[in-house]
Amino acid sequence: MSELAVTPHRIRSFHPRRGRVSPQREEGFQRLWPAFGVPVTEQSLDPAALFGRVAPLVVEIGSGMGETTATMADADPDRDYLAVEVHFAGIAHLFSLIEENGLTNVRVAQGDAITLLTKMLAPGSVDAIHIYFPDPWPKARHHKRRLIRPENTPVLRDALRPGGILHCATDWPEYAEVMLEVLAAQPGLVNTTSGYAERPTHRPVTKFEQRGLDAGRPIADLIFRRA
Repeated sequence: MSELAVTPHRIRSFHPRRGRVSPQREEGFQRLWPAFGVPVTEQSLDPAALFGRVAPLVVEIGSGMGETTATMADADPDRDYLAVEVHFAGIAHLFSLIEENGLTNVRVAQGDAITLLTKMLAPGSVDAIHIYFPDPWPKARHHKRRLIRPENTPVLRDALRPGGILHCATDWPEYAEVMLEVLAAQPGLVNTTSGYAERPTHRPVTKFEQRGLDAGRPIADLIFRRA
């Protein structure tokens, strides 16, 4: 397995960590990686070859422990889901969910999502991008690490097919305002509502979302379409 691929001199939106996993999860990771794992490199990726069929592709950036990915993919068998995650524990847990639920339409890429979108996937090849509860990097000096920032939005737009959907969600009000401003300012992305969207019924309530709700923070969904 390769090291995490990150374009030199570009500020990352994540801090890799391995975390603690059980021997069972470790064994599952090693056993299931050849079937479901994708190392992020700078070599092009053919989704049809990866999934063994031609189908609309959903890229979920920051899949965490994988519950949302597994739930949505199970309910949406006609589309293929490529989760992107850097943390070993999250990938290992998603692998276990893939196996337990017999999911054939999920693969997991380990590494940097921006590298994957710019180097591995063809422009205009993605049906939807999901970014649910990304790290808000709340300290001002860390705002440059946020995933939704002006230098990244052209990458997200260009990966989408015309009419493709970018769906973001956050429980951090200040970050929600920044997301709305940055995405609305990006040529080629059109807000599907006049501001924040209602949570679609197909998006499950995530662990991070529930923590935000328990803490009294409002949840903001943002749904933009590529023109």
